[in-house]
Amino acid sequence: MPRVSPTLEGFRASFRRPSLTFAEIAWRWTVGAVGWALVLFWLIEFLDTLPVTKGDATLLRTRQPLLVGRAIEHILRGSLDRAVLAALFALIAFLLLWIVTSSIGRAATVRFLLEYFRRDSANDVAIETDTANVGRPFPSLTGLNFLRAALTLAAILAIVGASILATFVSSKANPHPGLVFILFLALAGLICIAWPALNWFLSLASIFAVRDGEDTLGAISAAVTFFRERTGPVFAVGIWTGLAHLVALSVATTAVSVPLAFLQIAPWRLVIAGIFLITLLYFAVVDWLYMARLAGYVCIAEMPDALASSAPMPAPPPQTSIDREEPILSDVPGLAVET
Repeated sequence: MPRVSPTLEGFRASFRRPSLTFAEIAWRWTVGAVGWALVLFWLIEFLDTLPVTKGDATLLRTRQPLLVGRAIEHILRGSLDRAVLAALFALIAFLLLWIVTSSIGRAATVRFLLEYFRRDSANDVAIETDTANVGRPFPSLTGLNFLRAALTLAAILAIVGASILATFVSSKANPHPGLVFILFLALAGLICIAWPALNWFLSLASIFAVRDGEDTLGAISAAVTFFRERTGPVFAVGIWTGLAHLVALSVATTAVSVPLAFLQIAPWRLVIAGIFLITLLYFAVVDWLYMARLAGYVCIAEMPDALASSAPMPAPPPQTSIDREEPILSDVPGLAVET
């Protein structure tokens, strides 16, 4: 089988099957819209519960920063517990929605990619694989997504803990603000390195939860083994899709500056609409790149033999030893030496 490029196969799969990207966008953007709706309703309901007296209203109408600040402080006094409790319930509801929706969406997309690569290889040759275990990956995917959500919350709490821990090296009697900042930066850097790496392994494990029917721990073990055995191709897919993501971010950042340049002469609603449209296009491209990367990983998992180079066998080296059975000139009878 000739050598194939998982990166090119991943981009080719995302080009040939645009419905795959549309499905990914559908469930991701639906969860995002629900999340923003929860934030909006939480804010509206929280503001509706705040008591505003006539004195507070009078202070707010003065538009004096000091008086307005006093009024807001009086209005918000004693409402922190309600705000935190409501935000906690909204966060739990959002995480449950994300876990269930992500499990269903990932099972559908990975199964589609498995069928695609099993049906169409680089040489249009079907690849024989065991499909007996593919059927009910939802419990495993739910466990993986629960671990991803827990890992994200743990990373946030770890950053908050790092900010508190860094303040212990400084005191009022002997302040060291620079040392506090350096220590916090080092701890936050370690957290920001460990969290994406662990989250990436949990995301990669979903392939094996769908393909092999592994449980949560078995899928994680399979993902680690897969990365150890196919480190080069996996890094290649991640690097190329990461560079494409960086290019998309640069283009989107430049494009956003165009409507901002017309802020003084164009209606502000039109400028906001242009920025919103560019942002949506950027997120659509990001989801497409994510599906291309996922397709590349599935290609590596489904066609491991095609990744090896089919170079010809090297020719045997020339014989340098002496064949003792072959006669030499001095052994030939009747041979005269002319001088």
